[in-house]
Amino acid sequence: MQPIILGSSSPYRSELLAKLQLPFTTSSPDIDESPLVGESPAQLVLRLAESKARKVAETNLSALVIGSDQVALLDNTVLGKPGSVERAVEQLKAASGKTVTFLTGLALYNAATQQMQSLVEPFEVQFRQLSEAQIRRYIELEQPLNCAGSFKSEGLGISLFNELRGSDPNTLIGLPLIKLTDMLATQGVEVLG
Repeated sequence: MQPIILGSSSPYRSELLAKLQLPFTTSSPDIDESPLVGESPAQLVLRLAESKARKVAETNLSALVIGSDQVALLDNTVLGKPGSVERAVEQLKAASGKTVTFLTGLALYNAATQQMQSLVEPFEVQFRQLSEAQIRRYIELEQPLNCAGSFKSEGLGISLFNELRGSDPNTLIGLPLIKLTDMLATQGVEVLG
């Protein structure tokens, strides 16, 4: 079997990929993640996922390389990682009672054949009406300062939502495993094979 490399330094993506019980390593691609002029959020995450996979493949010429990137959108505005408690409070106040759409770019690059498969997988999160006290308590308990949208859905963040909408809950955390399983199968890697 070809080596599988996850082109990411995200511990969340690594934990997700481990669910498939395939041997893999990780490698953090060093790429410029700045959006291009006129680039839509969907175009951005697709380009970055593909770029991450290609970058890692430069030094792993026989590998299957997985790239992924994600943005969160609220009222067509990209929500980044807050980085501070006050910014996280602002993001969650803005999201209260609204729907946030996550777009996750996924790429699988076969370095040996130079074949790229890629897609953008959407996922929607409907937030409850949240008080500032609830928001501050959540941030204090979970410290989601390095998470786009200021929450961790795999933890206490689930209490912030009314509803989740999408075909794969793993997409919300950053790696659409259902689609990835299909992509791997086209490269001869059967998860249950």
